[in-house]
Amino acid sequence: MLILECSYQKKVGLPQYSSHQFSVTLRTEIADLANVQTESVRLYALLQQSVDESLQQPGFRPGPNGNGNSHNQSWGCSEKQRGLILRLVQEHQLDKALVEQLSQDRFRKSLKSLTRLEASSLIEALIDKTGGSTKNQRRRFNARGNAANAR
Repeated sequence: MLILECSYQKKVGLPQYSSHQFSVTLRTEIADLANVQTESVRLYALLQQSVDESLQQPGFRPGPNGNGNSHNQSWGCSEKQRGLILRLVQEHQLDKALVEQLSQDRFRKSLKSLTRLEASSLIEALIDKTGGSTKNQRRRFNARGNAANAR
């Protein structure tokens, strides 16, 4: 009998130099050594999903003045950029957690904390991911001047 112990942990940066962290550790017994690889892959996916889902509800977040719950947290990028990001997520049915993770991976900060330059880079990545042309998307977006009406 072999005991396999797996852990997964993630730390998410929040505004005002705050962060939330969550980890899960799981221990299981494996009867056959040949099943270690398969069981490791399965457990990793399970732990990752569990941690990611838990971090989607971060609870208390510091407000703009550093003390308080900020549910209507403002974005660091422009309103047009925010609108375009949200429209791309909605129109292409992108997983919001994956878009947030992309922001974390590229810039080590939350989506709402991105600067205009960082948001621009993220928008290009999302457009590439959805098979669109950055130039085309921006032209259509700017022509209408409104993210809700851009198609």
